[in-house]
Amino acid sequence: MAGESLFAERTIQAAQRHRTTLHSPAYRALAATVCLLISGCSVSHKTVVKPSQAPGALQTATKAELLDTYNRQADSIRAVNLSVKMKLTGGSNYSGVIEQYHEVNGFMLAAKPANIRVIGQAPVVGKNIFDMVSNGEEFHVFIPSKKDFIVGPTNLQRPSRKPVENLRPQHLVDALLWAPVSDRVPVLFEQANETQARYYVLTVLRRMSPSSADASNAEQSPAGELEIAQKIWFNRADLNVSRIETYASAGVLASDDRYSNWDAFDELHYARQIDVARPGDDYQLQIAITKATFNETIAPDRFILPQPPGTKLVRVGEESGEDSKESQP
Repeated sequence: MAGESLFAERTIQAAQRHRTTLHSPAYRALAATVCLLISGCSVSHKTVVKPSQAPGALQTATKAELLDTYNRQADSIRAVNLSVKMKLTGGSNYSGVIEQYHEVNGFMLAAKPANIRVIGQAPVVGKNIFDMVSNGEEFHVFIPSKKDFIVGPTNLQRPSRKPVENLRPQHLVDALLWAPVSDRVPVLFEQANETQARYYVLTVLRRMSPSSADASNAEQSPAGELEIAQKIWFNRADLNVSRIETYASAGVLASDDRYSNWDAFDELHYARQIDVARPGDDYQLQIAITKATFNETIAPDRFILPQPPGTKLVRVGEESGEDSKESQP
């Protein structure tokens, strides 16, 4: 980041190489110590801290109004055709594929209920560096530089140590195309205050299924208990959705998606900046939308990605726990 010293940059890079969590108390203590060593501050030095900038005028809404706003937005977008810039901002699993590029140009096609295709291209030359599709049941990923063609189920839970397998297209369709909240599920309503903004938060609940209950805690967590499905954050400055947290079973945060730079596209409304974070999959992806069209018919064959000749087929999620490989002549 501009303005940071070379020493600070190397400190952060070293922490990332050792998988240090930058926001951990230990790291904050280390960073504070480094600051003191660099600046020569003494512990008795007094520092005047300016008050946080007060948020602007706040809008108000009821739970029913926010649910209606969210559902109308979800129902208004059935398909997207996007030109984007993508940037990996965290995780190490993409090394060798995207880390060599500061920013990746690309295209995203998505259509409800679950079809998506994502193509990433190298800057300037426009050469494809990955191509991936999903139909909601199976995903295909092609990496030309490695001649790998990866195939697996979209519900694969086992994190992969291999470069591109954790970034699956189905994760992105959930961020691009929202599902409406049913009027039959319980929803909690609260206000949340942070330093620079104020929010309304809708917490969507669901019934825990027998399959999602932890066998070791079956008595403490019987099937039918409520658990968190989603948290939907609305910025009270404009009542736009700013964040959607999606939870897997047992309260595990599966995805933390943030939305900003909302813009008008004719009669529709859509965020130009979408940041997808998958804590369990160890990656974060920034998506900046440069061009967009909505709700146009997308030919079914654009969501088909056959295995190219001369590539190696990698099947992930096999019963044996080992990925199977076979070559395509």
